[in-house]
Amino acid sequence: MSKQTTCERLEEASMARTKAMHITEAEEKLAGIIWREAPLTSPELVALAEQELNWKKSTTYTILRKLCSKGIFANVNANISVLLTRDEQNVRQGRRFVEDLFDGSLPKMVSAFIGDGALTPEQAIEIRQMIDEYKAGMKNG
Repeated sequence: MSKQTTCERLEEASMARTKAMHITEAEEKLAGIIWREAPLTSPELVALAEQELNWKKSTTYTILRKLCSKGIFANVNANISVLLTRDEQNVRQGRRFVEDLFDGSLPKMVSAFIGDGALTPEQAIEIRQMIDEYKAGMKNG
């Protein structure tokens, strides 16, 4: 058995957290149905997944179990409920992205986009408006 350094253990833990936050393409498809139809029962979800995605019952339950383990949905007594809205999940995933790739620094992330010319003038204006609205809310809040 090989010994791991502290950095290797921390990196492994970070990757595990990121994986827990990340939604795969298959999970996104099923989550989309749940967010659209909730509340619903698991048999109703199985029927919808079969109709819309051509999935078998076992596939639907496997993916649902993964989504529930990530804290996005709950399946209690065959009743599925939403724990995180789509927007809340997007924020959660976005924050994890910034934490993992930019050391939690939003300015570093924006700088990365500005630096390679990926930010259009329209996007720059939109970001400026968001910042101005945030500042105005801080003054009024």
